[in-house]
Amino acid sequence: MKPIRVCSLFAVLFCTAPHAESYVIGVEDMAFAPHYSIDSQGQYQGFARELFDLFALHSGVQLSYKPLPVKRLLSALLQGEVDFKYPDSSNWAQTQKAGKDLHYSQAIVAYVDGVLVAPKRQGQPVEHLKRLGMVNGWTPWGYQTRIDAQQIQLTYSEDLRRMIQQTLKKDTDGAYFNVVVATHYLDNIRARPGALVFDPALPNTRGTFHLSTIKHPEVLQQFDRFLLEQQAEVAALKEKYQVEANLDSEYMGLEQWKVDFLKRQKAKAATE
Repeated sequence: MKPIRVCSLFAVLFCTAPHAESYVIGVEDMAFAPHYSIDSQGQYQGFARELFDLFALHSGVQLSYKPLPVKRLLSALLQGEVDFKYPDSSNWAQTQKAGKDLHYSQAIVAYVDGVLVAPKRQGQPVEHLKRLGMVNGWTPWGYQTRIDAQQIQLTYSEDLRRMIQQTLKKDTDGAYFNVVVATHYLDNIRARPGALVFDPALPNTRGTFHLSTIKHPEVLQQFDRFLLEQQAEVAALKEKYQVEANLDSEYMGLEQWKVDFLKRQKAKAATE
């Protein structure tokens, strides 16, 4: 009689389980917390990382993340170096994308880009904004007419830290950036909560971040179903990272205790 070969349960499962599909998401190599950032070991982290990891868990796909300079990211997608790009929007880089069959997910998270000013400047008309701080590569939507007319002078910085520093030193009248990210930096890294505040009366841009691809629209369909079916988990992640905190408020991006504190300070100043 021939000996009976018995495979271990692990071996059986390993041999019969379907191989998970693997994909690479191209991401921005920049500090953009709480949305995303790259840690000292080069690992992608933040709200976006947890969201995509959660999708991978629910869908059974394998995801890896390839941080790239912002200027390289779109070309990497168009040239097939990565499978997906995040963040993206159909409104961005339309000239570069012309003739390309890009597909976009449903909206993942809302954002606002606008101007942060010293509290005493909040509510002043746009005519008082003469010097605007910018990070290299950003476009100040809503201000181009005044810039072309030389009514606003742009001062560029290499990064958010230096731009915020310029505005705190009053070298500029305001700083234009993603409001939640700039506020998070002031609160948690610079430890200066409320030193600059979003001015909703000034021109600002609202939009949403999406996941994009050329080669894998079927995976985007899975991702869209995930966003719909796991709404509670996605909302919990947004709450954890405060990526949409107070988007319709002058206290955009601030934690609630800070909102309450600043409201008390504002009420006190009004009575003095």
